[in-house]
Amino acid sequence: MRVLYIASEAYPFIKTGGLADVAGSLPIALNAKGVDTRVVMPLYSKIDQKYRENMKFLGYYYVDLDWRHQYTGVFELVHEGTVFYFIDNEQYFGRYNLYGETDDGERFIYFSKAVALLPKFLDFKPDIVHSNDWHSAMVNVFVKDFAKGDDYYRNIKLLFTIHNLKYQGLFPPTLLQLAGLSPEYFSEDGLKFYDVINFMKGGIVFSDAFNTVSGSYALEIKNSYFGETLDGVIRRYEYKLSGIVNGIDYDVWNPETDSFIDFNYSAKDLNGKYKNKKVIQEMFGLPQREDVPIISIISRLVEMKGIDLVSYILDELLQEDVQFIVLGTGDKKYEDMLRYFEWKYPDKLAARIYYNNDESHKIYAGSDFLLMPSLSEPCGVSQLIAMRYGTVPIVREAGGLKDTVIPYSEFNNEGTGFSFANINAHDMLFTIRRALSYYHSSEFETIIRNAMNEQNNWEESSNAYIELYKRI
Repeated sequence: MRVLYIASEAYPFIKTGGLADVAGSLPIALNAKGVDTRVVMPLYSKIDQKYRENMKFLGYYYVDLDWRHQYTGVFELVHEGTVFYFIDNEQYFGRYNLYGETDDGERFIYFSKAVALLPKFLDFKPDIVHSNDWHSAMVNVFVKDFAKGDDYYRNIKLLFTIHNLKYQGLFPPTLLQLAGLSPEYFSEDGLKFYDVINFMKGGIVFSDAFNTVSGSYALEIKNSYFGETLDGVIRRYEYKLSGIVNGIDYDVWNPETDSFIDFNYSAKDLNGKYKNKKVIQEMFGLPQREDVPIISIISRLVEMKGIDLVSYILDELLQEDVQFIVLGTGDKKYEDMLRYFEWKYPDKLAARIYYNNDESHKIYAGSDFLLMPSLSEPCGVSQLIAMRYGTVPIVREAGGLKDTVIPYSEFNNEGTGFSFANINAHDMLFTIRRALSYYHSSEFETIIRNAMNEQNNWEESSNAYIELYKRI
């Protein structure tokens, strides 16, 4: 089976969010199972030179956008046995930002059309074209449009994966002319979404199947609260909707071999974890105490991540004998709130308003608990990493958090974390206090080992994708 996997970012080349983690690990897992999976992404100017110097230039072709005749270079790099193709165009991808540019609509129409033309250039005809999120959703539209007049495209099947429904790609309908698409696509059965065109809607409507990155999220987005105004479209096409939970790369996230942490450890020997705790206490200027639990948040500081809930109870929580570490950036009101509480409780809270990959590894390894009170969470990666490192997750039962964190039960000593159901700050606080009540008990190491022994790599999820490909 041949799969062309399309993403706007992929780790380790460039990353802004969880999509990059998936695009950098799922194709590798699929290749290991005999599926010829090749990845396509833009050649951003911010991709490190150490990767660029190993890329092979395959040639170029042109993409027509209205009257423009745009150069499209193709570079190839084999990474961990998987072929990655990079679409080169300095005008569109030689930017400081990956997203948020004023011409994002044109940039990703170009990318999608270039990708749709790429198989002919490569002489690699895929059985499945697998696109992800709004940035590559229009690939589905172009392939279906090309198939009307070109037999080459007629048997290519299309899968579209939604990683976050909130970001949909809304642009003026004039882009249809730029794309070379008929005005008939500006209809309720096409790309029309109120008075604009919606790239993500195109991915849903024109795919043969679409999925989300957890089973619970697939159910949630059919309802208006989680549906981000697309719930009507999703209900209409729910016959081709499914959910497959994400995994994490166990080679990257492995406490036994992780070079970013000071002391390696395993579920059998947790001594290294306790030593890493002292490391982050010293690093973040907190009192070095073995007997105090550390709760951490590694997240974007935005409303959807439940930071409002944290703000409501943080003063109360910090009356407890705890330490609190936050790593991440986001909305200014949340950043300022955390800076205020750091000033008020300097011995209890360390707010690091930035993101640093090296430090994230250290925090996962040295913390006792990870807090994820998300209002909505398509899958979530942090809770999977936390469990891998024996850091007990405290989560709201939303999307992938509900699917991956098993609430601990003292009756059978099973479970990998703690959870609460309602979007309620004091429900969260009571759940945190319940989790803290186990910290000094003999059961706490049982919970840690339960979490570390969970299998959240790509083994099962890649099998599920292969079955979905076959079904399509």
